[in-house]
Amino acid sequence: MKDRIVFVDYLRVVACFMVMLVHASENFYGADASGLAGNVSMLANEANRFWVAFYDGGIGRVAVPLFMIVSAFLLVPVRQGVTMGQFYKKRFMRILPPFFCFMALYTFLPLAWDGMSWEQSMNDMKMWLLNFPSMAGHLWFMYPLISLYLIIPVVSPWLEKATAKEERMFIGLFAISTFTPWIHRFISPEIWGECFWNGFSALWYCSGYLGYLVLAHYIRYHLEWTRSKRLAVGSVCFLAGAAFTAWSFWFKGVPGQLIETPMLEWAWEFCTPNVLLATFGIFLMFTCIRQAEAPAIITGLSKLSFGMYLMHMFFLAPIASFFVNGNQAEPLIPVALAIPVIAILTFICCAVTSKLISFIPGSKNFIGA
Repeated sequence: MKDRIVFVDYLRVVACFMVMLVHASENFYGADASGLAGNVSMLANEANRFWVAFYDGGIGRVAVPLFMIVSAFLLVPVRQGVTMGQFYKKRFMRILPPFFCFMALYTFLPLAWDGMSWEQSMNDMKMWLLNFPSMAGHLWFMYPLISLYLIIPVVSPWLEKATAKEERMFIGLFAISTFTPWIHRFISPEIWGECFWNGFSALWYCSGYLGYLVLAHYIRYHLEWTRSKRLAVGSVCFLAGAAFTAWSFWFKGVPGQLIETPMLEWAWEFCTPNVLLATFGIFLMFTCIRQAEAPAIITGLSKLSFGMYLMHMFFLAPIASFFVNGNQAEPLIPVALAIPVIAILTFICCAVTSKLISFIPGSKNFIGA
């Protein structure tokens, strides 16, 4: 068995749970027919306002960037002697078969319990080559992950030669680019060369998840901080970023008032300064783990995390529906408990299901484990 990086296994498990915590929280501010956060949101009361901000913004918002930075940490640079074609074949054979399987499941399986109409199902199927099914919004993550895999062999030669200073320069430009969503929202919809005939700003090629890729490489190969410094700086960065992320939602979310979800979540995009700061911080904290090996349950869950992510909405939706009980203001248990309980039960269901599926020959084509 190949050597595993212990803190990465812990990080995958935690990030997987964070995703479920985020989606559990959405059941307490969505204002569309599904009860989830759609284009319009509304908070029922102050308790929902605080606890959604805490769980979704303060804790869970770093989940997606963590998955990105972990992938880059493990895969960049591409090993010597591995061609671009070989890299693509190995990576995409791992993620695309499960992705396509779950695209089909989210398109057709809800028909079994009247969760969608045949017309909606057919429309979703027609869009397979263009986007994710309407009942599987969480599959949006697969497209940036695919783009990350596509770019890794391209940037690897530069990263192998780049100095620490050169990588810091790129990370600095990436950090500046993370202000773009705020500038677009509050100052000007077009900046740094953007216009209706050009959607690419001056910092376009230094922005997005590529920044997390370079950051991962920098941390692994150039950051020479002691364990105590990583823990101290990481804790401060995570707490500061998480606090701002939670506050941003609480500040905009006035109970009883309809608000456009993008405005409510104005600081929740994954490439914003606060989320970058929190992601950097928590990643540094996890690098301080010095165990020789992780417990078997952590290693096992880490291997299953991809499949758990893909399937979790099948379990989360009915579990959340039970606890919300048709009333976001008065769920079966207080919202402070309801959100983590929904996430924990979903996590357990996904873990058990993924483990059972893993015993089936060829299960890698379904859950990637």
